[in-house]
Amino acid sequence: MLLRRLDHVSLNATDRPRSIEWYSHVLGLELKSEPGSDDAPVFLGEKGAAIALFQAQTPPPPRDSETDGLRHVAFMVSAEDLRRFHIHFAEHGVDARYEDHGNAHSLYLDDPDGNTIELTTYEV
Repeated sequence: MLLRRLDHVSLNATDRPRSIEWYSHVLGLELKSEPGSDDAPVFLGEKGAAIALFQAQTPPPPRDSETDGLRHVAFMVSAEDLRRFHIHFAEHGVDARYEDHGNAHSLYLDDPDGNTIELTTYEV
């Protein structure tokens, strides 16, 4: 048995239209399916780098950082695209944190529901 790749990450959004807008405009993920019922996903992005958004049915309880659960979702990009994203975020007032991990460089930002998204490159 072999897992070939990650297909998508599925997230519940407190306001799905707001999250669709954010993932489309901030990260540039293309809308692949139209919103339907709350329990049907809306896919954004290409296979292997896709987000599936559902409409949350219950507001989540507050969650402290570094507790159990999803830590972040990471997308691999080229060094040039990481630089372009950094500029894009600055131009659009998106708060993104840069980190040099030695073997990788990353930008971290939060989506509208507080999920941390990492853009990373190993081209250092």
